[in-house]
Formats: sequence, structure tokens, C-alpha cells
Amino acid sequence: MNNNHPVRMRLFGLIRKEMWQIIRDPSSIAIAFIMPLLLLLLFGYGVSLDAKDIPLGIVIEKPDLTTQSLSGSFERSEFFQPLYFMTIQDAQQALDERKISSILWLRNNFTKQLLAGHDAPISVIVNSVDSNQANITKGYIEGVWLAWLGQHAAIHGQKLPMPVTLEQRVWFNAALSSQLFLVPGIIAIIMTLIGSMLTAMVVAREWERGTMEALMATPLRMSEMLAGKLIPYFILGMGGMLFSVAMAIWLFKVPLLGSFWILTLSSALFMLVALLIGLLISIISKNQFVAGQISLLITFLPAFILSGFLFDINSMPTAIQLITHIVPARYFVAILQTLFLAGDVWPVILSNLAALFVMLLFFFAIIWHKSYKRLD
Repeated sequence: MNNNHPVRMRLFGLIRKEMWQIIRDPSSIAIAFIMPLLLLLLFGYGVSLDAKDIPLGIVIEKPDLTTQSLSGSFERSEFFQPLYFMTIQDAQQALDERKISSILWLRNNFTKQLLAGHDAPISVIVNSVDSNQANITKGYIEGVWLAWLGQHAAIHGQKLPMPVTLEQRVWFNAALSSQLFLVPGIIAIIMTLIGSMLTAMVVAREWERGTMEALMATPLRMSEMLAGKLIPYFILGMGGMLFSVAMAIWLFKVPLLGSFWILTLSSALFMLVALLIGLLISIISKNQFVAGQISLLITFLPAFILSGFLFDINSMPTAIQLITHIVPARYFVAILQTLFLAGDVWPVILSNLAALFVMLLFFFAIIWHKSYKRLD
């Protein structure tokens, strides 16, 4: 007689029971599919790191064809929305009232100095309350100014004295769109929430309802119970992942330059890590509310802040950079951004997959040590 047959029957029975519970429980379906939909729409359309339509105040003390040409360059730029003021005092008042975020000031001797071959500097005043936005605005103004200088010199048959010629080449995100950068990262955040919340909330609910005691009384081994809990939610979580990837590719037009199968393998590994974290939370806390709060605190917030999804890890203090190494989403975000925007860059993919695999073994060992068929 095959001894594996009863094991397979018990495991299949538990998996079937969990699948029926998922079908009957709308919250699990909402976590796996509705939450990714809402988060992707929110971050894909509602959040942008691009600086466009910057309200720029322009003050021209002595209008002429030259100043009109320069101001026209700012009008044609997609990055600026120019507003004209008669005096610098009016522009400064608008800056104080947050009607504009920067000022371009062309003094009355601008054209005279330019035609005489002297320096004709433009005066720029930038609101630096948001230092990042201020640096972006300053860079855009300098870019328009240099482009106009080159055009002006070419029209007048002059050679613009530039000791260094800058030739820009943009790799991986030629459109410089923050949407292409954010959407792959939000998939990692979504899968973190799906994996941790599914097992944390659902298993904790079993303790609250008393059905866990009935499972403890069955002949199921602990390994079968863990597998029976993980397999259905792994399938549900991977369904949420495929749904998110489909939205990223077809709705947000994010290119998938790498292998879909490497993406699937990486997602499966990360989903197992997230599910094990949720299972560990449910072992520690047997209350749904507490399990949900802990899940958000130790999975969502670190994934959101410390994964490189929004904030560059290399710009963080050294101590915080060290902490990011224990955040699983850090490695998955790196894999997703590489696969979507750069392709199969194996040194990046393999090193991050190895880190996720080590985390998988670590959390599995902890759960195996803490899991036993006792009700205390």
C-alpha cells in the first residue's frame, strides 16, 4: 500500500477547504485583485515625480525681439507655464503667494550686453521650500537657456564658446517618465501586501472563529497544514501578480524588456517570502485586527520607504542603507525595475534572487520551529 496516498488525500482535502473558503470570503478576493487595481490606478495616474507645467514668472524690463525670442523658448517648453509680470516686485509677491514657483528676470541691459559680446546673465529666483523641486526647476531653466544661446549664436553666425560639449544619452527610460519607474515598484508593494495580509489575516481569523482547533484535532501533520495554508494563497497571490503585470503592460504601457518566465520565477519566490512573513505574523498574533496592523507596520511601510521604490537607497544615511538589506521588497524592486526597463541583466537578477532565497529559508526555519500542534 502506498503510504503517500493518505498524505496526498489529506493535503488535497485541506487545499480544497481553503479554496472554498477563499471563494466564500470576498475579502481575500479583494486583497488579491481589487487592492492591486486601486493601488496601480492611484500610483500610475495620481502620483508623478515629473516636473511639468511649472508656473514660471517672467519679468522683462525692456521688451524687444531678443527677449521675446528667449521668453518664447520657455513658452514652447513642456516643462513651464510662463506668467508675465511688469515689475520684479509683482513677481516676488506672486512667488510669496505660491502663485508661481520661480522667476526669470531679464534686466533692461540684457540685449545690449548680449549683442556686445559680453555676458548677459539671466537672474533666476527659485522657491526652495521643496529643495528637490527647486533643483529640477533650476536645471530645466538652465537647459532652456543654453539651448536658446546655441540657437541665437547659430542665427547670428557666431560660435558659442563652450569648453565642454554635453551629449546626453538616456538609457532604460528614454521618455524620462516617472510612471515607467513607479509602476514596476508598486507591483512589489502590492505583492508585499497581498502575501503578508492574506496569510496573516486569514489564519488569524481561523483562530478567532475556532476552526483552527478543529484542524489541530485532525491527523494532519504540521508540514501538511503549512502546505495546505500556503498553496491556495500562493495561487491567489500569483493571480494578483499576473493581473498587476497585465495592467502595467497594457494600461500603463510599461515595456517588459526581460523574460516573462524570469519575472514569474522571481515573483513566485518573493510571494513565498511574503506569505511566510504573514504566516509568522499569524502565529505571533491570533487576532485579525492586530495581525493586520502588524502586517502594515513591518511589511508595507518598510517596503514603501526602504525598498528603493520612491527614495534612492544610495542617498540614504549609511545606517539606513544597512537596514534596507533586511527588507525583502528591496531585492524584488531591483529585479522588477531591471526586467521591465533594462532586460535580463543577470548580475542584478541573480544576486537579488539569491538574497530572496536566503530570506525564504530564514523565515521557513523560524515558522517550522514555532509551528506545533498545540493550542497554547
